[in-house]
Amino acid sequence: MAPQKIDIGIKEPDRKVIAQGLNRLLADTYTLYLMTHNFHWNVKGPMFNTLHLMFEGQYNELALAVDLIAERIRALGYPAPGTYAEFSTLSSIKEVKGVPNATTMIKHLVTGQEAVIKTARSLFPSVEKVSDEPTADILTQRMQIHEKTAWMLRSLLE
Repeated sequence: MAPQKIDIGIKEPDRKVIAQGLNRLLADTYTLYLMTHNFHWNVKGPMFNTLHLMFEGQYNELALAVDLIAERIRALGYPAPGTYAEFSTLSSIKEVKGVPNATTMIKHLVTGQEAVIKTARSLFPSVEKVSDEPTADILTQRMQIHEKTAWMLRSLLE
């Protein structure tokens, strides 16, 4: 049986460009999720409890976000990437080696949050060009959450 044609008012070439951008957003989000979860497990020092709980809230939020982004990619008619190999190729966030101290963890997370924001923001021209409001809504929500989280993390460094 042939796949059913997708007719949602966005032409296939435009859906493809948007899906490719969302693939990068998904990879950045998943990479940040993994980094945050790693730091949650391995943080230590005088702010242990505060950071352990903060990181847990952040990785739980990111876990929900990856599902939302992947489902939007599927709704546009494309498979969502789902392997470490794909994510490492697509992500703009670099893996952190070893176990940094708490302050360095926070700095890495700020950089990761900002990377996700920039990836989301870079998709807007393609999305706006074809009036893809559902994707624009996801991007707006993601940027709001990541900007707030980056601000909260930066506040710990002052």
